[in-house]
Amino acid sequence: MKMPKENIDTSMFAPCGMNCLVCYKHCYHKKPCAGCLNSDKGKPEHCRKCKIKDCIKIKGLSYCFECSDNPCKLIKNLEKSYNKRYQASLMENSEFVHQFGLEKFMDMQKEKYICSQCDGIISIHDRESSECQEKMK
Repeated sequence: MKMPKENIDTSMFAPCGMNCLVCYKHCYHKKPCAGCLNSDKGKPEHCRKCKIKDCIKIKGLSYCFECSDNPCKLIKNLEKSYNKRYQASLMENSEFVHQFGLEKFMDMQKEKYICSQCDGIISIHDRESSECQEKMK
């Protein structure tokens, strides 16, 4: 699965600030996930049952940064997990998109998550390239 060079489907940016294109499940070749806001096909159970996604739907919003309760307990817990496990900030992702737009964010993500050896996508979760399966640092 290579990172698209053209405009990226905005539904691949999850309400919480996760770029679904760099999720290990999206990069996985046998049963790729279509992204948070698309189908549940290929999604791990925790994504299918996501309380953040449900909350956004109930409130009629697209992103958590649009909510007056942001950051809520759900976002803070997810943020803490991503900071610790992957050295990534979903809240920073969301703030960047809020200030500069999704297109600029995705351009920045391309620089950070494209494998220099094979142009595959480097998964945020396991740091492995989708094409050459090399582990990145």
